[in-house]
Amino acid sequence: MAARRTRGMTGSDLSRATVARATAIAELLRYECSILLELYRKKESFTADVTVTESRLVSVPPPSSQLETRDKLWCLHSALLQCRSFLERAIAKEEEQLGGGKKGDYETQRKMVKERLTILLINTGELLKTAGGVMVLTPSSEGLELDGPTILFELKLWIYRIFEEVDYWTKTAITTLQALPSVIAKERARTTRVRSMRSARR
Repeated sequence: MAARRTRGMTGSDLSRATVARATAIAELLRYECSILLELYRKKESFTADVTVTESRLVSVPPPSSQLETRDKLWCLHSALLQCRSFLERAIAKEEEQLGGGKKGDYETQRKMVKERLTILLINTGELLKTAGGVMVLTPSSEGLELDGPTILFELKLWIYRIFEEVDYWTKTAITTLQALPSVIAKERARTTRVRSMRSARR
C-alpha cells in the first residue's frame, strides 16, 4: 500500500515532501550547532558574549527574495557546500595543531554536526535537481580563507568563526526552505496564468 502511494505521488507532492524533510533536518542541525558552539566556548574558556564575526566566510550571498526558486536553492546549496569545506578544514586544523586527545562530548558533537550538514546537502541537492537547477559538484575555494591563521589563539577564534558560519547558514536554510511552499505555489500560479493567456490568444 505504501509503495503504491509513493508511485502515485506527483512531482509537486514529492517536492513538498522533500522540502519538509530538508526543513526538519536544517532545524535539527541548528539545534546541534548551538550545542557545538556552547561546548566549544566551554572547551576554550570563551565567554558567552564572544564575537568573532567580521564578515561572512562563505563567498555566496544569501538567497534574495527576488530570485526564482531554482536560483535560491542554488545559492543555498553552494553556501552549504562551502560551509562543509570550512568545517572539514577546521576539524583537520584542530586535530593537527591542537591535538586529537581523547574523544569527548565536543568531538562527538562536532562529528554529528558534520554528518547532519552532509545530509542537509543531499536534501538541498535533491530539491535543486527537482527545481531544474544545475548541481554544484564542488565548492569554489577561490578567495576562501581555508588555511586559517597560524597563531594559536587566532586559530581557535577562526575555528569558532567557522562554527558560527555553519550556524548562520543553517538558519538561512530554515528561513529559505520554510518559504519555499508558498513561493512554489505562486510560481505555479503565475505559470498557469501565462499559459492561459497564451491559449486565449490562440
